[in-house]
Amino acid sequence: MKIVSRDRWFEVEHRHDGICLIHEPYVRPFYRCNMWHVQGREQDVLIDSGSGLVSLREQLPWLTEKPLLAVASHCHFDHIAGHHEFDERLVHPAEAEILAAPNGANTLATDFVGDDMFEAHPDCPLCYAEYRVRAAPATRLVEDGDVLDLGNRVLQVLHTPGHSPGGISLWEAQTQTLFSGDILYDGPLIEDAYHSNLEDYARSLARLRELPVRSVHGGHFASFSGQRMRELIDAWFDAHRLT
Repeated sequence: MKIVSRDRWFEVEHRHDGICLIHEPYVRPFYRCNMWHVQGREQDVLIDSGSGLVSLREQLPWLTEKPLLAVASHCHFDHIAGHHEFDERLVHPAEAEILAAPNGANTLATDFVGDDMFEAHPDCPLCYAEYRVRAAPATRLVEDGDVLDLGNRVLQVLHTPGHSPGGISLWEAQTQTLFSGDILYDGPLIEDAYHSNLEDYARSLARLRELPVRSVHGGHFASFSGQRMRELIDAWFDAHRLT
């Protein structure tokens, strides 16, 4: 398999309003986590931390120029394997145990990490050959209705279980921006993980549909509009014959 240098492992796309997308271009799209860096006046937020194969802090040192809250939208391996690098780690209580004691089964790494996941490997062979998600116990638990105050902007925590029991989304009402994690993105959803629940999925999606969303930044694939969000949610209910 092709080998790429670590300094090429991440790509950063700057969006408007102090938001940037960090992703791993050599991870194939289905497995590729979107990491969202949200800049605030007093502190920043990093939503999810990717596969952990290459150090975020080493390759992107600007991430910690200000105090940073590393938020886990949920605790599957592709979203939390870099969390151990950061001092402030936030997660919903329902998945705190996974973040503190991750293994191949409870993070889904055993099911998904393999050659099919990659277009290339980084130039540190043991990163892959001895892959594991490192423990990153939470320094703060966040529940529905909590807020992350960044000084000049506020993100509200929405508990959106379904994909997993501790899944959360972050809602910035001022800009009508939703960071949806894996409860919703514009691609094939994973509804059959060991702790997925379709009834929770339905409740979470119905709740999100009522928000006046303008932009959605999901855990995978491209961002999309609030109108597209409503179309995706309606299609999900149609496919599952739920109302």
